[in-house]
This record gives sequence, structure tokens and C-alpha cells, in this order.
Amino acid sequence: MTTLSSAPEPVGLVIFDCDGVLVDIERIAVRVQVETGAELGWPLDVAEVVERFIGRPPAAIRQQIEERLGTEAAAEWERRFERRHRELVDAELTAVDGIVDALDGLDARGLPYCVASSGSHDKMRHTLGRTGLYERLAGRIFSASEVARGKPFPDVFLHAAARMGYRPEVCVVVEDSPAGLRAARAAGMRRLGYTAGPTGPALAEREFADQADTVLFSDMRRLPELLD
Repeated sequence: MTTLSSAPEPVGLVIFDCDGVLVDIERIAVRVQVETGAELGWPLDVAEVVERFIGRPPAAIRQQIEERLGTEAAAEWERRFERRHRELVDAELTAVDGIVDALDGLDARGLPYCVASSGSHDKMRHTLGRTGLYERLAGRIFSASEVARGKPFPDVFLHAAARMGYRPEVCVVVEDSPAGLRAARAAGMRRLGYTAGPTGPALAEREFADQADTVLFSDMRRLPELLD
């Protein structure tokens, strides 16, 4: 079994991304982005949506759409996406399978953890609240809206580590997107790539092929043992 045990220092802090790692929302987001692109004249398949949009802050997504379709179309895309996405979140969203067991395992080991996401605090309050995770994580949730640059830049991970009182080299980031793992690498943190969601093929192809120090896993219940 591949773990992080060969690292020179034990793990001090686990930093979770939110979407796709805590809440199973990326399936919804990818689906709605594909549908919206088809409606507004930019056909995208799942792999393209994952590469271009997943793990990135809203401003970076909007910029790409503006460059392709113009400002008015980008604004309409954003309106349609947000309306449909919220409807499906309220109707379908669940926590990632096994995440409660994983958090229980970290608590049992005395390992602190927090969240560092590209999403806004309002969005995380809504999605984590819908899945019953918000109260468990409240006070340890950090957003890219608090820093100058979003993922794939390292700012939000460095911000979270500093606020929690840990050096980057003792932090492990749990991510499901290529942009997020690039941000964690730039921050000098160890990385676990969760592959059970729609971003899994992209992680296997783009991250693991050339980066043996990124550990991939598909069962969230295994997370505590990967950190032992």
C-alpha cells in the first residue's frame, strides 16, 4: 500500500478541499456546465469541463467564458448555471461516501483538519449545511475569496495552514482536481488525490503519471490509514 509514511516529518494538519472531497457536488457541477455550454454555444465534454473549470474560483471560470463567448454570454451562463446548480444541490446533494468515517478516524488519531476551497463561504455554508457537515467544520473553513489568487496558485492552502498554526511541510492536502493538486504542490504540501468522482481520470492521467509523490486513492474510508 502506498502511503505518506516516507515523509521526513509526521502529518500535522489535514487540509480538505470541499467540492468533490467533502460533498459529492462535482458530478452536479460537471453535468450543469456541460448542459449550459451546449445551450449557449460552447459544447464541452466532461473531460474539458474538469480541466477548465473544476477546482478553479468563479472569476477564473467566468474569464474563460468571456474570452470564448463575450461578456453578455458569460453573464447569462453564470445565471443559468447558478440557478440549475442550486436546484440540483437542494434535490440531490450528499456527502462524499465514507467522509464521515474518515473524519471520525482523524478525530480518533487526534489529527486536526480544516477546509480550504475555491468556493465562497456562502456556498460552503449551504453545501456543507445540506450534508450535515457544516457544524463539524465551522471555524476551520477557508475560502479563496480571502486571498489574492485562487487555485492553481497556493495562496488558499498557505493561508489555511497559517491560520491553523502549521508549517506547509507538515500539511497534507486532500484534493480531487488537477488545479487543486497543483496548488498544493506549489504550497510545498504533501498530496492525496481522491479519484472516485468525475475528476478521477484527469488525476490519473495528468497528476500521477509524472508525479509519483501524489498518492491516489478511491475509498475515503482509507484516508486515516494513509496518514498513519
